[in-house]
Amino acid sequence: MKILVTGGAGFIGSAVIRLAVGRGHSVVNLDALTYASCLDNLASVADKPGYSFEHADIRDRDALNRIFAEHKPDVIMHLAAESHVDRSIDGPGEFVETNIIGTFNMLEAARKYWIENEKPAGFRFHHISTDEVYGSLPPDPEVQFTEDTPYDPRSPYSASKASSDHLVRAWAETYGLPVLVTNCSNNYGPYHFPEKLIPVVILNALHRKQLPIYGDGSNVRDWLFVEDHADALLSVVKKGEVGRTYNIGGENECSNLTLVKTICAILDEKRPREDGASYADLITFVADRPGHDARYAIDPTRIRTELGWRPSVTVEEGLERTVQWYLDNEDWWRPLMQRKGVGQRLGTGR
Repeated sequence: MKILVTGGAGFIGSAVIRLAVGRGHSVVNLDALTYASCLDNLASVADKPGYSFEHADIRDRDALNRIFAEHKPDVIMHLAAESHVDRSIDGPGEFVETNIIGTFNMLEAARKYWIENEKPAGFRFHHISTDEVYGSLPPDPEVQFTEDTPYDPRSPYSASKASSDHLVRAWAETYGLPVLVTNCSNNYGPYHFPEKLIPVVILNALHRKQLPIYGDGSNVRDWLFVEDHADALLSVVKKGEVGRTYNIGGENECSNLTLVKTICAILDEKRPREDGASYADLITFVADRPGHDARYAIDPTRIRTELGWRPSVTVEEGLERTVQWYLDNEDWWRPLMQRKGVGQRLGTGR
């Protein structure tokens, strides 16, 4: 199977490519190499015969048409997106252009290619999205997002992803394009760009900086190890029912405060401070994010019963592996700390 992956130099996209190439698939990585991209994420597969790279922007329709025509993919896995909520608050325009207009261009390029090749039966357009499109949940643990939960996006980021989800489903209904949609919970793991909570906490702790927690730290997320997510995405694209949506969760709900304290405890064991204090002493509560959703949680019944997929890593196991990876890979993360916005508080709404 030849897979065209958009955003393949990003966090989740690179995990998908590493796994797909390892399983013998041919992969074309289409990436614009924006601030959060890093081709070093793919060093382990860059020289493999089944891997190729196209430096292109999904907003460039002519480039997309050329890439489809030259590479003739069997499957599209569309991951390219602006993804950081805080950045969407400060600059929503980029999110509209990439996540909405870019997805429109991908759909039209895919539709053109699909029709010109006489609508091959195995062709799939797999759109990878987020559970943030569903809005916020109450604290009741019995209430979770299902594939039928009404959309209620609260940030420019989630609104742009909700828009792209609707476009994908519209192209399926109107034009018959064979699509799949997945909505995932919060990802974490190796190669996570150092602007999201978990890598920020790890790297700030190593530099003895404050560990910022928005509000009172009670916001709850369902944490999904990125390598588990990559495995789920390949399962969906291989076995998922055309036109179906699948929610992918880690089955690991955890408040932000508990998460940060767990990371601190792992660091206390793996890299004890010279002064004998705990890294938890660096925890600092800061002004909350505007419109901060209280809780996300995925009901994974559909993907578990229909495709037989479940996560393999608990949040405790995944965090330990993640912390160790950052301790072992300073050469990867140190250059990224110089990129625009990294290490700064963004998304205050001012």
